[in-house]
Amino acid sequence: MKRILIADDHEIVRSGLRAIVGARSDWIVSGEATNGEQAVALALETRPDIVIVDYSMPIMNGLEVSRRLRTLHVRTEVLILTMHESEELLTEAILAGIRGFLFKSDARKHLISAIEALLDGRPYFTSVLLEKLLHEYQANKQNRADMLLTSREQSVVQLIAEGNTNRSISAILNLSVKTVETHRASAMRKLRMSSTAELVRYAVRKKLVSP
Repeated sequence: MKRILIADDHEIVRSGLRAIVGARSDWIVSGEATNGEQAVALALETRPDIVIVDYSMPIMNGLEVSRRLRTLHVRTEVLILTMHESEELLTEAILAGIRGFLFKSDARKHLISAIEALLDGRPYFTSVLLEKLLHEYQANKQNRADMLLTSREQSVVQLIAEGNTNRSISAILNLSVKTVETHRASAMRKLRMSSTAELVRYAVRKKLVSP
């Protein structure tokens, strides 16, 4: 029996995913999370084969969930769900080691295929657009990595935009306050920003948080 963990902060989305997964007699939903921190805790507790996680999750986004699971040596594949077609988002996912990426609009048709691929050890990226972006990324990997915020910097920016202090961010991400300050400064330098308000506007624009 394959165990699937579902993480999304909207009940209607979790319900739809639960129905699709439950249609398979050899799969079981091992837990449901409403934020990234809870997703990590449930993954540690239930040890699922697959974690389906919304990119735009409170506290920890989907990429940070994947990073944390790898750090904790949880042997599971992560399938990111998102509403947004974004070259930057795909690149960030690949940098975070994620091998499954699916638009929410495609979930009804492609979720089972995506899970089957990951269970078989194969990556799954939906749509011709994503295949094109993946090819472009692989051709320009170093340049893209230098241009983008790291996954950890993105997570720090998200948490700042959610109103967290450096000290609370350090507790959530299990980092020292000094390291959080370093990531914050690095993100602001890359984005050429000088205030928290600018970071919040960036986070809203990039869909890291809801307006």
